[in-house]
Amino acid sequence: MVTKCEFPADVNEDYLKAIDLALSDEWDAAHQIVQQHEDTTAAWIHAVLHKIEGDQDNSRYWYRRAGKLERFSDEPKEELAEIRKVVAGLV
Repeated sequence: MVTKCEFPADVNEDYLKAIDLALSDEWDAAHQIVQQHEDTTAAWIHAVLHKIEGDQDNSRYWYRRAGKLERFSDEPKEELAEIRKVVAGLV
């Protein structure tokens, strides 16, 4: 079961900003934000960003780091919306 993201508010804000940028097709700006963090949530977002970019090998690497390899085939924008809910504490 997914629980509320337990990071400091500024980290959650970074993740929400990165997700919003990615959903607005600003992949590079989103990538610059998430690569500053090293936890599993950042790795999950990072994985989706590389999937959007089309770098499947790098995406798989980040999914493994996030412990979310089963999500590899998910549609990226839907997955980002799900991550957004997790980070915002809505699930």
